[in-house]
Amino acid sequence: MYLGVNIDHIATLREARRINEPDPIDSLQYLKEAGAHQVTFHLREDRRHICDSDARDIIKYSPLPVNVECSSEHSILKYICTLKPYSITLVPEKREEVTTEGGLELFKGEEKIKNCIAMIKDYGIVPSLFIDPTRANIEQSKGIGADKIELHTGKYANIFLMLYNNPKRMRHHIVEFKDYDTEKLKELLHQEISHIQTVAHYAQEESLYVAAGHGLNKDNLAHITHITSIKELNIGHSIISRAVFIGLQEAIREIIALYPH
Repeated sequence: MYLGVNIDHIATLREARRINEPDPIDSLQYLKEAGAHQVTFHLREDRRHICDSDARDIIKYSPLPVNVECSSEHSILKYICTLKPYSITLVPEKREEVTTEGGLELFKGEEKIKNCIAMIKDYGIVPSLFIDPTRANIEQSKGIGADKIELHTGKYANIFLMLYNNPKRMRHHIVEFKDYDTEKLKELLHQEISHIQTVAHYAQEESLYVAAGHGLNKDNLAHITHITSIKELNIGHSIISRAVFIGLQEAIREIIALYPH
C-alpha cells in the first residue's frame, strides 16, 4: 500500500502570515527520506494555500510522483495538465467549504467529467476521481473512462471521531452522528468499514486502481489499511498536524509503521 502525503497545509501555515515560510517545496526531500511514495496537493480555484508557482515547482522538482487534486473547471485543469504531474484527481470544490465535504456528483456532471478525463489522458497523465464509496459511483467512474478512483473516507472518519473522542471538542460541522449513543456508533462504524471494503473490492474487480483518503490519521488508520483492495492512501492534515509536535519525517514514519507488513 502506497502513502501519498498531502502538503497543502504547509502552504496554509505560510499563508497565515503571507510570507515565504514554510515553503512546501522544502518538504519534498523530507517526504522521500521518510518513506512516502507520493506527493499530493490540491490547487484550489481560490488559491487559499497552494498557489500556481507552488504547483509548478513541486511538479518540476519532486523526487516522488506528484498527484494533483483540482476541480473540473477548465482553466485550472488545463494549467495542471501542462505541468505534467503523474496523476490528476478530480474533486468537488465549493468556495465556502472548510475542506472537501464529499465525492464528485458523477451523475450530474457526467459529460463534463468525461471530457476532463479525456483531456488528462491526452496529456499522458493518470486520471482519478474522488468519489463517495458506492457501487453506482464505481460503475459510473468505469463507464466514463476513469482508470483510478479515490474513495472518500470522511463518513468513516467522522463516526470514529464521535465514538473515540470527546464530543465536547467536536467542531460544529460534524453533527451527523452527535445524537447517537456508543453502541449505535459502534454499529455504524462496523457497517461503514464493511461497506468501504465491499465497494473497494468491487472497484478492483472492475479493474480500477483504488485509493482512499479524507480524515485518516494514526488512530483510525488500522481498519482501512487492512482492506487489501485499497492500494494507496492520501493523508495530509493529520500528518502536518503531528509534524508540529514531532517533526514531519517522524509523523510520516508513524503512519507507515501502521501499514500491514
